[in-house]
Amino acid sequence: MILIVDDRPENILPLKKILELHRFSVDTAGSGEEALKKVLKNAYSVIILDVQMPGMDGFEVANAIAGFSKARDTSIIFLSAVNTEKRFITKGYTAGGVDYLTKPVDPDILVLKVKTLRKLYEQQQELRTIQDSLRKEVDVRKRAQEELAARVQELQTVLATLPQMAFTITPDGQLEYVNEHWFRYAASPTTFPDIHADDDICPGWESCRDAVTEFTREVRLKNVSTGDYRYHLLRILPIRQQDVLTRWIGTFTDIHPQKQAAELLEQQVEIRTNELLLKNAELERTNHELQQFTWVVSHDLKEPLRKIQLLNDTIKEKYLKDNDEAVSYLDRSIRSSARMSALINDLLAYSQLSAPEPFQPTDLNDLLDDLLLDFDDVISRRSALVTVAPLPVLEVIPTRIRQVFQNLISNALKFSQPDQPPVISIFGERIDRKAIDADPADEGPFCRIVVQDNGIGFDEKFLDRIFVIFQRLHSRTSYEGTGIGLAIAKKNIDKHNGLISARSRPNEGTRFILVLPVNQPHRLSDSSSL
Repeated sequence: MILIVDDRPENILPLKKILELHRFSVDTAGSGEEALKKVLKNAYSVIILDVQMPGMDGFEVANAIAGFSKARDTSIIFLSAVNTEKRFITKGYTAGGVDYLTKPVDPDILVLKVKTLRKLYEQQQELRTIQDSLRKEVDVRKRAQEELAARVQELQTVLATLPQMAFTITPDGQLEYVNEHWFRYAASPTTFPDIHADDDICPGWESCRDAVTEFTREVRLKNVSTGDYRYHLLRILPIRQQDVLTRWIGTFTDIHPQKQAAELLEQQVEIRTNELLLKNAELERTNHELQQFTWVVSHDLKEPLRKIQLLNDTIKEKYLKDNDEAVSYLDRSIRSSARMSALINDLLAYSQLSAPEPFQPTDLNDLLDDLLLDFDDVISRRSALVTVAPLPVLEVIPTRIRQVFQNLISNALKFSQPDQPPVISIFGERIDRKAIDADPADEGPFCRIVVQDNGIGFDEKFLDRIFVIFQRLHSRTSYEGTGIGLAIAKKNIDKHNGLISARSRPNEGTRFILVLPVNQPHRLSDSSSL
């Protein structure tokens, strides 16, 4: 804003119009006293001041304005038609004016001077704003440096009390501070401890320093006094302030006792492992001998048992036709011999499950079609209905999986309702994980197969018992069997890295659920997992 000060309105009006035509904002005052009041309230970039005025003249007004801090950047132009002598011009400059014009004044010259002085005023205001900003920034930086120095002092105090060797490193990698423990392994505060030649840290540390990331390494340090090497854990962390790396903080922690204990434990583990390997080898030999023994014993038991059965049948047919009581006793002996034969066969089958056999891709539909032919007579005699939905090709041991389905189908036919024909359904689907209740997935890595019947069922509280060898839920007089079939099925499923379970209720049928991998992780079954 421009202030025009003159006691004569006819002098103010033309100057005001000229300046307003050039888009200046103009204010006026009719006396020196009024001008001073306005200067106290408003900021003016230029004051055009008449020299000769009643009361306070222009020189007195200029001297007074010079004492106002608010007007320190305001430029004063003296304008006079009477006081044109050199002494008055000199007095005007002395009073604080930047120019002294005499009337009549050239309007264009005046406008140019006002423009120049206003621009100078604006630049001075910008400069002062920048100076204030810089002053504030300097104060902030000074406070930050003071705070940082206090934190560094606090950090050094903390590091000095640590039981570890502690140190700080400048951003360019020079040691800055070390605590008292440092001198156990280092000769001076500016050199690193002597690190064992096999524990060179330079490549790793340089990489972490360039990436400004944490560095951790186990190293052996040489004790200055004893010359012995001890294991230490070295950790160096970057410290940032406002995303700028200020220093690194590091520690050497003595882990020698733990390292010695770990090495001793490793030696003991190695000794134990070798002992276990020897025990396993011995166990495998014993297991092999036991299998051969079982085979021989089973074979030797079956031969006299066949003779007993044959002789009992011969005696029954030739000599006891008319003796009903003797025939009854002999029939019981024949049935016992048959149960003994079945038990020997099942035991022999169970003992042979430990032998390793190769997995191979197998079409379960073909396997079941062939298996069901063995049950034709029973299915026909019992008027049973067996349906098999399409099943995928899986990597299995065909003979073992055949045993599983044979036992499940045999049980479904055996434990049927007495007043209705058996109905057996076999179906499957791909699933997303190895779990009985896994979600279906078209390309899942496992397959869930269900064998469902409408038989007598069982209470699920006995679920854990049915897969244990020789465990039965029904008496032999009600249902035949040795109690080994489901144990064989479970062992076979375990051999396939799968799961087997059941869902059932009394008199509401049973659902046996198998979960098998589509592809086996090892193509040869491992007997050590059994």
